[in-house]
Amino acid sequence: MNPDTMTAIAVTQPGGPEVLRPVTLPVPRPGPGEVLIKLAAAGVNRPDVMQRLGLYPPPPGAPETPGLEAAGTIVALGEGVARWQLGDRVMALLGGGGYAEYAVAPGPQCLPVPAGLSMVEAAAIPETFFTVWTNVFERGGLKPGERFLVHGGASGIGTTAIQLASALGATVFTTVGGADKVAPLEALGAAHVIDYQTQDFVEVIRAETAKRGVDVVLDMVGGDYVQRNISAMATEGRLVYIAFQNGAQVEVNLLPLMLKRLTLTGSTLRIRSVAEKGAIAAALEATVWPLLAQGKVKPLIDRTYPLADAAGAHVRMDDRGHIGKIVLTI
Repeated sequence: MNPDTMTAIAVTQPGGPEVLRPVTLPVPRPGPGEVLIKLAAAGVNRPDVMQRLGLYPPPPGAPETPGLEAAGTIVALGEGVARWQLGDRVMALLGGGGYAEYAVAPGPQCLPVPAGLSMVEAAAIPETFFTVWTNVFERGGLKPGERFLVHGGASGIGTTAIQLASALGATVFTTVGGADKVAPLEALGAAHVIDYQTQDFVEVIRAETAKRGVDVVLDMVGGDYVQRNISAMATEGRLVYIAFQNGAQVEVNLLPLMLKRLTLTGSTLRIRSVAEKGAIAAALEATVWPLLAQGKVKPLIDRTYPLADAAGAHVRMDDRGHIGKIVLTI
């Protein structure tokens, strides 16, 4: 028998980490096609910070509480759920509500926890792996033998992109802020780790590729990086945006876009349909889950915090000193 109430973390008002506070809420009930998961861990992501600041409200129908990914055990099934059974260990991509003891997820957005992977590691996978897969390999079309640049290499997105691109045959360039982050990212498979505090990534890429450039860029910086990314790209390159930390409105010289026949695209994950997210999950299970099972790819965990100290986890996220994923334990 599942309880009627649970502890969750609410954003009491827009602001700093201190606005994240424990509250008591009803345990959600799974609707048709959904499962109820008793959570063991939940990942912390940059969109959670944006939601805390009041800049990224949840879509209609999603929980008001933050948390876009989690892992745990299925304890209730909604009508029409075919694949999953009570007791299954799963990780799930959520529309919200992961900072809690229980969460509801659509069945297609759940994936099995591979043997040998802890719940903390599993909770660090969905948001970043779904995002990287759909943007780098589907929209960006990254192929074996191509050159790939991801900015923010020490982030959850960055550490995931480095591993997946390297494991699937690409040569990886990445940017970081600080020499202390170079060696850990090289160990993940990055061929060239560029410290943007002391190096110009455009010049490094030109030198390392004999001026050819990179084929795919994954960027969440925006601002002045837009023009610099274009300068660093090869003919027929693809530039993919998932965020704009330095600003979304920029003035850009589009002539190189035409001369090099570049593609500029981007996407956001949270507002996409269950069917679309389910298709991404199926692609991941077919291509990436064998890599997880073999230990060739593994989420890098920076630190864990208990659910009640979600504020501490956000302090860690805000100071940008982390390498890999920050996870709440429940």
